[in-house]
Amino acid sequence: MLFGRKKSNLIMNDYQNYKINHALSNVNESNQPLIPAATVLLVRDYNSTIEVFMIKRAMKTNFGGAWVFPGGKVDSSDDIKNISKYSPLLNDEEASRRLGIKSGGLIYWIACIRECFEESGILLADNEQRKINLGSLTSPELEIINQYKKKLLEGKDVFLELIDKFDLKLSTSEIAYISHWITPKIEKRRYSTRFFIACCPKQLASHDGLEGVESRWLEPKVALDLYKSGEFPMIMPTIKNLELIKDFQSTKTLLLSMKDKPITDIPKVEPVFDVVDGKPKLVSY
Repeated sequence: MLFGRKKSNLIMNDYQNYKINHALSNVNESNQPLIPAATVLLVRDYNSTIEVFMIKRAMKTNFGGAWVFPGGKVDSSDDIKNISKYSPLLNDEEASRRLGIKSGGLIYWIACIRECFEESGILLADNEQRKINLGSLTSPELEIINQYKKKLLEGKDVFLELIDKFDLKLSTSEIAYISHWITPKIEKRRYSTRFFIACCPKQLASHDGLEGVESRWLEPKVALDLYKSGEFPMIMPTIKNLELIKDFQSTKTLLLSMKDKPITDIPKVEPVFDVVDGKPKLVSY
């Protein structure tokens, strides 16, 4: 199901009532290049429904104050040369086909996994001998993983070093691509963000304390209700991706439905806003 393009008859809507840190562009910045980015909806089964992991961004960051999913920009380190070693079940040709591009698609899956680890502590990787979960790791191993996460948050390029240390394979084949959002032209920083969905392994998810200052597991419908009641700031891509998954009752059916959809069934959206009295107002999407 596509989100479609809709016209808004409202100059102001609930989305704009929240205090969210928007870095708006000026005339000289209107043609800023799009930054490739990847975001992941971590889901788990809970009481005959699903929950999704959400993080509240620090106010000082872009979209600060909003509740979002783990994610961030694609780094040069995500372009792994010997990628088949780390992603044996999904190659770049197939990943690119799913995204509808000629090549370079697999780096979005890699960025998705790396950003997920950095921002939530969840490592979407395994090996044939054991699953990476709370019950399978010793205290010293958990400490090593935490040390690597700290180094990544400090900007050090050590993600693959961690993967090699535990002889892991990235769980790229278990992650489904679900939507593509392009930041509106009114924003100073513009992203071309691919959204993915993955089932959370038996690990402890938590915000990093830097860019993310709070975290919660929520049913998608509950998150949407909290937003409508004025208690839960979110931006449009977050809202629409929650609407995309809100009616599923299990992670299994959700992933089966989303996995390997034809590109024509993947929403691609670039909202259009005007700036009125210094604030963004939705025109269409």
